[in-house]
Formats: sequence, structure tokens, C-alpha cells
Amino acid sequence: MTKFLLIVSILATSLLSPAFAQFPAAGSSQPKALPGTAGDQSPKGSAKITGSIVDSASSKPIEFVSIALYNKTSNQAVDGTVADEKGKFALSKLVAGDYKVLVSFIGYANKTIDNIKLAKGQEVDLGNIVLGSNTKTLNEVTVTGQAALIEEKVDRLVYNAEKDITAKGGDATDILRKVPLLTVDLDGNVSLRGSQNIRVLINNKPSTIIANSVADALKQIPADQIKSVEVITSPSAKYDAEGSGGIINIITKKNSLQGLNLNIDAGVGNRGSMLALNGGYRKGKAGFTIGGFGRGMYNTVTKTTLEQTSTVEGLRTTTRQTGDGSSHGLFGNYNLGFDYDIAKNQSLTAGVKYGVRNFSNQQDLVTRLMKTGSPDALSARNVAADNLSGTVDVNVDYLHTFKPQQEWSISTLYSRNDLTNDFDADILSGGSLTSRQRNLNKSINQEFTFQSDYQTPIKKNQMLEFGGKGIFREVTSKYSFLIAEPTGDFRPETDQPAGDLTYHQNIAAAYSSYTYTTKKRYTLKAGLRYEHTFIDASTNEGVVGVGNYGVLVPSINASKTFKGTTVKLGYNRRIQRPGLQQLNPNFNSANPQNITIGNPELRPELTNNYELGLSKNIKKTYVNATFFGRSTNNAITQVRQPSDTLAGAIVTTYENIGKQHAYGANLFANIAATSKINFGIFANVFYTKLTGQTLGQNGLSQEIDNDGVNISGGLFSQATFGNGWGAQAFGFMQGQQIQLQGKQGGFGFYTIGVKKEFANKKASLGLAAENFLSKRFKMHTELTSLQFNQVNDVYLYNRGFRLTFTYKIGKMTMEQPKRKAKSVNNDDVKSDGGQQQGGGGQGGGNTPR
Repeated sequence: MTKFLLIVSILATSLLSPAFAQFPAAGSSQPKALPGTAGDQSPKGSAKITGSIVDSASSKPIEFVSIALYNKTSNQAVDGTVADEKGKFALSKLVAGDYKVLVSFIGYANKTIDNIKLAKGQEVDLGNIVLGSNTKTLNEVTVTGQAALIEEKVDRLVYNAEKDITAKGGDATDILRKVPLLTVDLDGNVSLRGSQNIRVLINNKPSTIIANSVADALKQIPADQIKSVEVITSPSAKYDAEGSGGIINIITKKNSLQGLNLNIDAGVGNRGSMLALNGGYRKGKAGFTIGGFGRGMYNTVTKTTLEQTSTVEGLRTTTRQTGDGSSHGLFGNYNLGFDYDIAKNQSLTAGVKYGVRNFSNQQDLVTRLMKTGSPDALSARNVAADNLSGTVDVNVDYLHTFKPQQEWSISTLYSRNDLTNDFDADILSGGSLTSRQRNLNKSINQEFTFQSDYQTPIKKNQMLEFGGKGIFREVTSKYSFLIAEPTGDFRPETDQPAGDLTYHQNIAAAYSSYTYTTKKRYTLKAGLRYEHTFIDASTNEGVVGVGNYGVLVPSINASKTFKGTTVKLGYNRRIQRPGLQQLNPNFNSANPQNITIGNPELRPELTNNYELGLSKNIKKTYVNATFFGRSTNNAITQVRQPSDTLAGAIVTTYENIGKQHAYGANLFANIAATSKINFGIFANVFYTKLTGQTLGQNGLSQEIDNDGVNISGGLFSQATFGNGWGAQAFGFMQGQQIQLQGKQGGFGFYTIGVKKEFANKKASLGLAAENFLSKRFKMHTELTSLQFNQVNDVYLYNRGFRLTFTYKIGKMTMEQPKRKAKSVNNDDVKSDGGQQQGGGGQGGGNTPR
């Protein structure tokens, strides 16, 4: 009860009635564009431009439209604003000159008002500016003839995945491999600047499926339903403090049309097939959406080789193991959504989503053990592992817009994930079955979140944001290890007893953020966030966990634009809570030579991040360079050591014994060769130093360290041609990755694709090929310590081809664009990334988020 009252107290303090903050903006009711746009950046004069924006079909005003003012001579944006709720706008204090106005808004074609001549003190009324849904964009405002594949905004980098014509038939992993700053290994584990401590959101919302494993969750998201991917490297105080590496926000495509529609997407390939049906109906103030996506994965072969030597109490054991495996799976994602405009400035949205993942892995392992003073022992082990989950997300969100940029929102979310991680192993000798083993691990992760946010402009160049959140989580994990009797019945294994983990994690948070922009184009955004975490955890052996703790998280971002160059500085502190994969004490021995077990006593880790960014447009080339530093103490680190009971086995667990320091740079350049062809190049280079502890030969704790340089990079190109044809190519190389006790080898990935659109873009046909020049990829890992040496090679056969088809049914008309909706945004908890050990099944369990 005390915990609940404290959470309510913190929330009540941060959620005082928005009426207290609804003070009017000083001066004009037309607030300038927020920092990062062209607002309030021009020299001051006495001329003025006014006008109104209306819809071509309904002749009604369009609110919140963006208006940018360009200098005709330099073609540079010099001022900007946003239309009010009546569609009216005003650009004042302008110097005399020749201008053009660009009017743009989602769902409408851009429109340019050209040849505007202003004299000193003159006021020009442009009257009603009509926007239509099918008006062709004028050449005067066409920069490249197509939206940029990659854009940089004030606080994030955006990859516009909807421009990726090779995406159809794939999943989110295929998209994230192409996003600058990110690296995705062959298992689907995502890193940002070398750190896997990241938060992944979908439309600004969390999901318990991501809490368990980012790599597995990404397989459920169809690539061709992704609109864009946002990489936020320096999150403000508005975001949850979790995720020391940063935040990845996946934005899916949304329907803003009136009428009835149905889209059919299908694809078939040598490694997978997919079918998706997405439809919607909207009339007046109400809209409904329904959709489903299913993907089958097959013909995925993996071969492994493992050689390791360990020493326990002077006894040396050498293990040589080969493995032949295959995997298959069915992934689905289904949703039902509803939205309703309660009033002109109020909206309500609700949705139900269900995700399913049925992933099975088969491994045939042959192991030879060579012990000092003993004859060689040869054994065979056939392992069938199942990773199954079903996720339900239910959300209800309310948004009240008082005037442009002033809004209040309430968001709620209930999320639940039922997860099964089991394996069955047949032990063979001389070709005959000698025994059987079984590991059962059932987990349930459920949470309820309530949050409220308020923002309001202060004068024309300031923004105030504040809010609060309460998260109530419960995770249970039930695990057991069984062995077969001669009769075939299973009995509990006494050396590895059954157990239960119950983990309650409640979080109360409050934040405030302030943004200030000067006339000389300086921008400062500073914020402070406080989070208090309540933990109540136990196993069948008693109470575990680290108790309650609070953390104060500051953040500050500053930018300055001069002569076409933007400089950004950022600092933030982040917290990383352990995930259940690291907490779960289940003894996972699917591969008895590589065993994993969690540690429920793990504490959170804290990271300080520093960032300096430079960006500039040089004619048709956009260049961005970011230099960063990251320092983490009390880091959650994998610790490997030989088993003292299982000969030749290496046991991996987790401890708060590490220090991690990384310093590096991210480089990116985008070249618009023509209006229809562009190229890009990106590179990530950073030095990392890791420090931790392990057991020495004498059994005492001993400090170890490792350091090195990590390099990755890639190239991409896209082109559009006449008659609906388009093409795209992408290539990526990942160098070796430094780990505390060794290093992991690099790999490469590449893909090309073509697409043809038919019937006025109602249908399209695409063909994509990936890794078609190589039969397989190899990941080479070397781990060393005073007690063991391990060399592990994993060969993945991922050459792929796929044919995709899309067809759209229904006659649609464009509606006046809806106001944006707010939703719950839980971006916390460290995920294991879904990495498997030695080809065996995963240890199971969901992440307490």
C-alpha cells in the first residue's frame, strides 16, 4: 500500500491540472515553428505575408499546416510558421525581397506560391490557398524528385523505409540492417553504436514481446508495413530513462483516407513466404482498421563447429563439437483499431493487437570429450527447441489540442505476453537412444501503464513540456528440468531442481523539459526526469532482488546553425534495468557444452552519454558526422567459466562487475545524383574498452580487460524510372566485435531489387535477391580466459530470392488530415537481444519491463 501511495503521490505532483499551465503565448497567436524548422531565423523587417489554407474538396479550413518561406535568390528557407485551427497564418517582420511560399501537410500535395515581391512595410494577403489530394507537386519545390531515404531531424535520424522497394516479403530485421548508426548481426541482434542496450518502440508504444527479445520481436513486423525508423541517440527527459544506448522507434504505415479499402500483399521465396490483408473504413468522425500479417520461414540451415579447452582443479578437458541444424517458424501480427473525433480539438483512439511467434529449432550435435588421463568419450545429442509466444496489447488514448503546439494527452496500455521456451533432447550412443532430457520454461509478462503529458508554447520561441507515468509489471517464470525413466516417463532431475520466479516491478516517473530558441538560431533543450523503481521478487528459495531505488536523469541538447552548417551538442544520463533473460535462474543446457543461467540479484547500470554532431548541405550532397562518448559503470556483463560438475562445459551467467567505455564516430553522406537517383554511404567507427572480473586459477576473483576498434559501414542506392519501374541496391560489412573475454568475427550482407507498378499504382510486382553471390556466411567467435579457451564457428545459409505482389481494392477519397494521437511510450529494460548459445534453445522468459 505504501508503494502505491508513493507512486500516486509522484504522479499527482507531475499531473496537476493542465489549467495551471494554459497561460497564453505572448504576442501573436501564431506560434513560430519549433526549433529545427525555419521558424524565427530570418533578419527582421517590416513587411508581412498572410493567408488561409483550405481543402479543395470540402472548402473547409485545414489546421496545423506547415508554411515555409524561401528566398528566391538563394533558395534557402528563411522563415516559417504553422496555420492555426482556422487555417490562417501570418509571417511578419520580413525584410524586402523576392520570395516563394511552400505549403505542406501530410495527406496533401505540396503547393508553392511563387514570385512574391515584398517592399518595405508592405503587407501581402495570399487569400485562400487551396490544397488538393491529387495535385502534382510543382517543379519549383522539388529538391530530388522523391523524399529522401534518410533524413536528419533535431533529435533523431529518420530512415524512410517506405522508399525501400526491396523490403517486401521481409521483416523489420531487413529494414534495420540498412539504417545508419545501427548494426544487426546474423541472429537479428540490434546494436546502436556498438551497444545492445537500446529500447525498441512501435509507433511510440512498447510491447511485452519486445521486452523478451528484440531479435525475435522484429521477425513479427512485416517490412513493407514500416513507414520509417527513427534512431534517437540523445533522448530528452520526456522519454523513459531506460536504454543506455538510445531509442529506436518503428513507425508503421497508417491510413488517413475516407471510405473502404483493402490491401493485399503476398510474397513467396526460397526461405520464406508471406500473406497480409489490411483494410479500413472511415466515415465522418469515426474510423476503423483491421489487419493481419502472416509469415512462414523455412529452409533455414545452420552448421556449427565448436572447440574449447577448460581446466578445473588441474584437470584439462578438450571439447570438439559439430552441429547440423535447421529452423522454421510461423509469425503473425493482427490488429483492430478505432479512432473518433469527439470534438474539433479532441480525439479518442483505441486498439487491440495480437502477435504470435512459433519458432522451432532442430540441432543434431556430435561431441567428443578428451580428458587428461581418460579415454575419449563420444556422444550424440539431438535437440528440438521451441520458442513460442502470444502477445496482446490493448490501448486507449485521449488527446486534447488547445491550439497549435499546446496539447494535453492521457494514455493507457495493457500488455501481456505468454511465452514458452522448451527443449527436448535425445541422448545417443553408438546410434542407439540411451536417455532423454526435457527442460520446460513457461513465463507470463503483463503490465499496465498510465501516463499523461502536457506541452505548451511560451511566447514564440519557447516550449514547456511536463508529465508523469506509472507502470505496474508482474512477471512469472516457472521452470523445471526432467529426465526420462527406462519406462519412458519423465521425472525431475535432482541436480537441476524445478523452481519459480515471481518478479514485481513498479515504476513511478515524472519529468519536465524546456526548449528555447534565440533569434540567432541557437537552440537549447534541457530536461530533468526522476524515476523510482519498486521491486518485490522471490524464488522458491526465498526473496531475491536488489530492493527499491530511485534515479535522477538529466539531459541537455544544444544546436546552432550558421552558413548552412548545423552543430549539435548533447549529454544525457540513462539507466539500464536487467531483463528477465538475465534474471531468470532457469538452467538452460540445450547444448550441455554451453550452458546459460540468469542472476536474479542483478542491479541496474547507469550510463553517461556525450555527443557532438555536425551536418551540412553541399549542393546536392548532405553530410553528417557525429562524435560520441559513452561511459558505463556497474555494467551488466556476461561471465563465462568452466563448470565444476559437467566436464568440458562452459557456464555463462551475468554480473554487475563491468566497466564499459566507448569513443567513436558515425559518418553519413547522401548524394542526389539526379532528381530520380541518389546514393548513400555510411560508416561507424569506435574504440571500446571493457573491464570485468572472472575466476582465476586459484578460484579467486581476478580483474580482466579487453579493448579494440569496431568498424562497420555500407553503401546504398535507389532509382526511379518511367512507367512505374524502380530499382534499389544495398551492401553492408560488419567488422569484428570486441567482447570482454574475446571477440566475434564480422560478416557481410547485401541485396538488390526491382519493382514494377501497374494499374495506376493499384498493383505492383517486385523481385529481390539477397546474398546471392555467396553460399553462406560464417561468424567466428574466439573467447579466452585463464581457465578456458573457446573457438566457435556458426555458418548460416541465407542466400535468398523472393517474388512479391501487392494489390489495392477500394475507392478512396482524402479526408482532412487527423490530429496526431498520443500513446503510451514505455522504453525501458535491457533485452538479451535473443542471442542463442551454441545453437541450442534459448533460456526462456520474458523481460520485466
